[in-house]
Amino acid sequence: MIMAVTSLGETIDSPVDQRFGRARYFIIFDTETEEWSPQRNSRNATAVQGGGIQAAHTIAGRGVEAVLTGHCGPKAFAALAAGGISVFSGVRGTVREAISDYRAGRLTESDVADAAAGDEQKMNTHEA
Repeated sequence: MIMAVTSLGETIDSPVDQRFGRARYFIIFDTETEEWSPQRNSRNATAVQGGGIQAAHTIAGRGVEAVLTGHCGPKAFAALAAGGISVFSGVRGTVREAISDYRAGRLTESDVADAAAGDEQKMNTHEA
């Protein structure tokens, strides 16, 4: 499975970014090969609006099947759901820890967005 984890940095040991659409990076991780690569999200992170929808399209193009993030707004959530991508929100710690939590079954798939429209833009990305 290929997953995307929102990240404040370019490595697997970076903290999880609490925002989906405005995340600094996505760490694209393949659970079968253990290979990962950073995907910069700078264009969507600074978008006036629509960052979450565009971010969803970006990662869908990478074959992502699941997203691990702190929070996901309603438009981004709808775009991910339309693409058949599962969302796991409320994720904290490092990207590596998030992947470990996913594998251990400690994360629950979200069935609704957990951030109101516009809230993602205001979130403190330094909380971990």
